[in-house]
Amino acid sequence: MRIVEPRATLETPIDGDALLRGIERIGRVCYKSEAKISRESAEKFVRGIIKRGHESVIEHASVSFRIVCDRGVTHEIVRHRIASYSQESTRYCNYAGDKFGGELTFIKPCFFDEGGAAYRLWHESMSRAETAYLALIGGGASPQEARSVLPNSLKTEIVVTMNLREWRHFIRLRTAADAHPQVREVAFQILKELRARIPVIFDEFSQEQ
Repeated sequence: MRIVEPRATLETPIDGDALLRGIERIGRVCYKSEAKISRESAEKFVRGIIKRGHESVIEHASVSFRIVCDRGVTHEIVRHRIASYSQESTRYCNYAGDKFGGELTFIKPCFFDEGGAAYRLWHESMSRAETAYLALIGGGASPQEARSVLPNSLKTEIVVTMNLREWRHFIRLRTAADAHPQVREVAFQILKELRARIPVIFDEFSQEQ
C-alpha cells in the first residue's frame, strides 16, 4: 500500500503573451476595433473585458491539467459541465498487476493528523480495502468486479481541459473556504500555475489557503 500527496501539473505549455494577443484579436471582432491592436494593447484589452463581465471572449483559450487526487475529489471536479475529462479507469486498470507494483495507492487525507487516532483508523481501513481487492483479483474476479471494494481515497489521475472562463469559475468555487479541503488542495495548485503564466486573467484570486 502506498500513500501519496495530491498534485496538479500543467499538461499544455502556455505562452501568456501569445495567449492574450489571440484573445484580443478575437475579442476586438465584437467592436470592430482591430485597428487599435498594438504590441502593448493585449493586456489592457483583456483586463477591460473581464472588468466589464464580457468573459465569453476568454472561452476561446483552453488549458489542460493532469490532476492526481482521490476518486472522491474527481466526483466534484466532473460536476463542472464545460470541460473535457480523461480519467484512469478502475474497470480496466488491474492494480494487482506489475504495472502498479501489485498494490493500491491512496491519497493522504489532509484533514487527519498523521499521528492521530483518526488517521490510524483511516490507514487501517485502506489496508483492509487493499487486502480485499487483491484477494478478489487472486480469486478470479475481473478488475471491474473487484473495484466494488475500492474506497474514495483511492488515488486516480484525471486530465481536465477547460476554457479560461471555466477555470475562473472552477477556482472561484473550489478555493472557497467552504469547499472540500482536498479539492482546495488541487485548486490552489492550479491557481498558482495560472497566475504565474497569465496573471491578467487570474490575479484577482487570492492564493492564501
